Order: sequence, then C-alpha cells, then structure tokens
Amino acid sequence: MGYVFDFTDAAGYDQWFEDPKNAYAYDLEMNLLKVMLAPLSGQRVLDIGCGTGKSLEYFLDSGLRLTGIDPSPYMIDRAEQLLQNRVDLYRGFAEDLPFEDNSFEYSFFLTSLEYTEMPAKAVEEACRVTKDRVFVGVLNRYAPNNFLKRLKSLMAGNVYSKSKFFGIWELKRLVHSILGDVPVSWRTTLQFPLVYGKAAFFVENLTLVQKSPFGAMIGMVIIPVPRFRLTPMLLKEKPSKRPNQVAGYARSRYFSGEDYEDSGV
Repeated sequence: MGYVFDFTDAAGYDQWFEDPKNAYAYDLEMNLLKVMLAPLSGQRVLDIGCGTGKSLEYFLDSGLRLTGIDPSPYMIDRAEQLLQNRVDLYRGFAEDLPFEDNSFEYSFFLTSLEYTEMPAKAVEEACRVTKDRVFVGVLNRYAPNNFLKRLKSLMAGNVYSKSKFFGIWELKRLVHSILGDVPVSWRTTLQFPLVYGKAAFFVENLTLVQKSPFGAMIGMVIIPVPRFRLTPMLLKEKPSKRPNQVAGYARSRYFSGEDYEDSGV
C-alpha cells in the first residue's frame, strides 16, 4: 500500500488552492491534461487518485461520464461534498482497480501515481481498464522547483517526502516495460514557477515551451493497445460462382508513435 492521505492531508490539500500561485499552477496542469487527453463528450473518464475531486470538477460540464477512485476515505468524503452525486466515486487502490477490462475510454493520474506503492502495477491497471488513452501527470524530478520541494520535505516532513518523483525517460521506460513499444507523447508545464498571470499562461501553453524537459509537471499520454487502420481491398471470387468483385478490408500498418505525434495530441 502506498501513502494514503489522512484527515489533515485532505484539509491541507484544499487549503493549498487558496494561494493564487498554486491555483495558477493547477490551471496549467488541468489545461495540459485536457489538451493531451482530449476526451469526447458522452464517453467515460476515470480519475485514478481523484483526491477531493478538484480535477473532476473541471470536467463536470463537458458531457462526460465521470468516475473517480481514491484510497483515502477523507478525500472521498470531500469529493462527495464538492461534486454532489454528479460523479461515481469509489474507494480503492490504483494497483487493484475494481473495474472490468476496457470499462473507460479515458483515464488519468494527476500527481497521484507518485503516492502508489507499485507505480508500474498502477499504470498496468489503468491500461487494462482503459480503451483509448491514459494520461499520466507526475512531478518532474529534474524541475528546479521540484528539487527545492524535495529538499524542504526532508526537513519539514510534508507530503512531498512521501512522493516518488519521475523523469521523462524513466516514465517512458516504465510504460514500455509493461506494454511494449506502444505510442507515447509527452509535454511538461510550469516552466516559470515564479511568474503567473495571463501573459505567463499564454507562454506556458505554447507547444515549443511545453517540450522543455524541465517543467514542474510531466504530462504523458499512452495508447494502451495496438491500433490498426482499415484500408479497402478488392477480393476476387471464382468466376464459376460469382463474376463480380466484393469489397473487403485488411489491416494496414501499426499505428506508430510518429503517427500519434502527428495527430496533434
């Protein structure tokens, strides 16, 4: 079992948003999540490690069928108060999700994978229950801002001392060790943690800026299963039975990582 947030942690989590700089950083993270995951209205989305429901609140008016799961009863209680029965909420662990295979079109971790005991197993479970895309948002170990957080946590003993920080290539290796050479795409956000406002928000969301490996949060999208395109092919039957041709379909080449990058996700 990884770190489970207690009552004090849950209260502190909501208080964290009262600081405008923290709220700004969270807006950047959520914008990256929305752009990279790109969920379609009417489809099913699972938030793994939903906490107090802040991330699900962003999607309430998007026409999505929302589900959240978290191991902390205190977090789930706060999420229920915030979301008012508009989301299905469960208490459970990321490494053992209580859902059938392919139960959701999309799923995501937003700074929750860091607190799991077995991150690889958690990603594997997310890919098991998800059909189309999995977004993994994690704290970047190579971001200068996060390096300072880690140093402070050693002295203060806050929740960051319980978290696992990741690097981009480390996270890619973890994904490929589970799923093989599946398509992945990554970006980062919060490159300039000391500056916030409309102008900074615009700069932070430029694609070129988000390709920096030093942003405070890494966003990585995984295609969890092989994808094939269908292309038409003519099949000839024996003239003695039927002289005409019938249209059929054949699987074409594998949907590669380059194709995924070109898709604009």
